[in-house]
Amino acid sequence: MLRLLFYCFICFRTYIFYFSNYIFIIMCGIIGYLGKNKAAPILIDGLKRLEYRGYDSAGIALIKENEPFQVVKQTGRVLGLSKKIDFNKMDATCGISHTRWATHGGVTNENAHPHVSSDGKICIVHNGVIENHNQLRRFLEGKGYSFKSGTDTEALANLIAYNYSLETGNAPERLQSAVRKSVVEIEGTYGIAVIASDLPGHMIGARKGSPLILGIGQDEMMIGSDITAFSGRVSNVVYLNDGEVVYIHDNSFQIVTNHAVGVDPVLSELDWKEEETALGEFEHYMLKEIFEQPKALKNAMRGRFSEDLSTAQFGGLNMTPRELRQVDRILFLACGTAWHACLIAEYCIEKYARIPVEVEYASEFRYRNAPLDKNTLVIVISQSGETLDTLEAQREAIRKGYRVLGITNVVGSTIARENDGGIFQHSGPEIGVASTKAFTSQVLITTMLSIYLGRLRDLSYSDGKDIVRALQCLPEKVSQVLEQADHIKRIALKYAEKHDFLFLGRQAMFPIALEGALKLKEITYIHAEGYPAAEMKHGPIALICPDCPTVAIAMKDELYHKSLSNIQEIKARKGAVIAITDAGDDFPEELADDIIQLPKGHEILHPILATIPMQLFSYYTAVARGCDVDKPRNLAKSVTVE
Repeated sequence: MLRLLFYCFICFRTYIFYFSNYIFIIMCGIIGYLGKNKAAPILIDGLKRLEYRGYDSAGIALIKENEPFQVVKQTGRVLGLSKKIDFNKMDATCGISHTRWATHGGVTNENAHPHVSSDGKICIVHNGVIENHNQLRRFLEGKGYSFKSGTDTEALANLIAYNYSLETGNAPERLQSAVRKSVVEIEGTYGIAVIASDLPGHMIGARKGSPLILGIGQDEMMIGSDITAFSGRVSNVVYLNDGEVVYIHDNSFQIVTNHAVGVDPVLSELDWKEEETALGEFEHYMLKEIFEQPKALKNAMRGRFSEDLSTAQFGGLNMTPRELRQVDRILFLACGTAWHACLIAEYCIEKYARIPVEVEYASEFRYRNAPLDKNTLVIVISQSGETLDTLEAQREAIRKGYRVLGITNVVGSTIARENDGGIFQHSGPEIGVASTKAFTSQVLITTMLSIYLGRLRDLSYSDGKDIVRALQCLPEKVSQVLEQADHIKRIALKYAEKHDFLFLGRQAMFPIALEGALKLKEITYIHAEGYPAAEMKHGPIALICPDCPTVAIAMKDELYHKSLSNIQEIKARKGAVIAITDAGDDFPEELADDIIQLPKGHEILHPILATIPMQLFSYYTAVARGCDVDKPRNLAKSVTVE
C-alpha cells in the first residue's frame, strides 16, 4: 500500500492525472510541409526527429487538387505509422503531421492527430490544451457538427470549419479570417497547423503558449514545433510569438496577429547541423549526449573568460557591473533537472559572490504572492526555452517589474526572446528525454556566473585565477570519468534488479544526489530518493537494508569525514554502498561495496564530476532492465502545457 501511494504521489508531481477517460500529460510534435517535393517522406522523417516530444500515436494528412484529405493515423511509434503509408500513392506536396503525447482523450486511432472537421473542409494538428472545448463542442453540435474523438483538438477543427463557412470573399482570405477568429474564441494554449480541402498548396500556423516555428528552405517551407524537425532542410527560421498567425503559399509567407495586424518577421539562421541530431556509433541518444559533455562544456566556456583569466564574462546579460552590484538577492526559477542546477547555483553564488539566493519551482511561483525585494534579480533556466511553467513564471516576474535573465539552450526560444537578457548554453540539440549535457552545461554556466558576480564584489584576483584555471581543465577531467564507463556498467548490472535506491550528498552534492535519483527514476522506473547525507538519520535510515542500495557522494572536502561517518551508519545496518569519491587510496575500502573514483580537482568542479557516474549508472541500469532509454514512459522532452 505504501509503495502504491508513493507512485501515485510521483504521478501527481509529474503532472500525470488519470480519471474518467481522460489523460492529462504534456506535449506533442508538429510538422507541416509545403513545397515541390513529396511531402509524406519529409513529414515522416521530421516526425522521427520530433518523437521525443511524444510517442503514443502519430498521424499524417496530405492534400491534393480536387481530392479529399489523405489521412493515416496509428497508435504507437512513428515507425508503425510509416509502415501503414503507401508512399507511392501519397505523392502530394502539401501536408501536416503530428506525434502525440495524450492530453485529452485516450491513446486510440480516433484520438490521434490530424483531426478533420465533420464537414471534411478543415484538417488540423495541435499541441496544447483547449480549456473550453466542452462549451465549444456543445455549441458546434447545435450547429450540426459531429465529433468522432474524445480530444479537445476536434472542437477547434470544427470551429474553424464553422467560421470558414460564414466568411465571404476568396478562399485564402476566408481561411485566414476563420483561423484568426477561431483562436480568439478558444481558451488555453495552442500551436497549430491547418490545411483546407479546397486550398491545396496553402497552410496556416498559429501559436499561443505552445511553440511554433516557420522554416524557410529552397523552394519549400515548413512549420514545426521544434527546429529539430527542420534539420538539413531549411536554412532560416522565424520564431512565431504568442498571438501570431502565419499564412504560407507559393513559397511565400505572411505573418499577422490574431487581430490582422501585420508583423515584420525576424529571420534567424538555423545553426544546428544535421549530424548533431544523428545517433552515429551510439545505441541511444542519452549515451551519445553523455559522451558529448566534454565538447558541450568547452562550448559553454568558449570566449567567456576575461583576458587576464581572473573572471568570467558574458555578452548578453544587458546589465552593467554597477547594476549587478546593486542586486541584493537572486531568485532562480526552473522545473525538473533545471531546478537541480539552480540549487547548485545557490550554493556557488552564496559562497563566491556572497549574494543571498532563493530557488523556487517555476510552477509554484506564479501562483504565489511572495514578497521580493526591489533589488531582486530573477534568473530562469530552461533547456528548451519553451517550458510553459518557467515561461509563465518569467512573465509574472516581468509583470511585477523585476529584471529577468534567462539561461537556455535554444536561441530564438520564447523565454530567450521575452526576457531582459541572458546566457545561451551552446550545448547543441539534446534529443534524449533525460537531460544530461544540458544539465552539466547549466551547472557550469551558473558556476561561471558566480565567479563573475564574486569578482564584482570581494572575490580576490588570485582566487578568480585559480577557479578559472580549474574550470578550463573541466572537459579533460570529465573525459577521464567517461573512461570508466565499463567499470560503471559492471556496477549497474550488479544492482539492476533492485527496486529502491537512496542517493546521499552534502552541501552542493545534495542537489547532485537529487539529480542522480531523478535520472534513475526517469529511465529505469526504480524508486529512488535523494537526501542530504546528514538528514538520513532523521527518518530515511529506516529504509536501509540489503535490498536498498545507497549511492553516496563523498568528495575530499571539508565535510569528507562527516560523509564517511554517514556511510558507516549505512554499513552498520547491512546496507549496500556505491561510493563516488575523489579521495583515491584514502577512501576506506571497507566502507563501500563498489567505488567510483573521480579525478582530483578544485571543489568547484565537484558537482559536474560527480554527476557523470550517476548518468552512466542510470543509463546502463535502464538498458539492463530493457527500458526505452530515450523515450521513457509518461515523459516527454519539454513541458509546454501546465
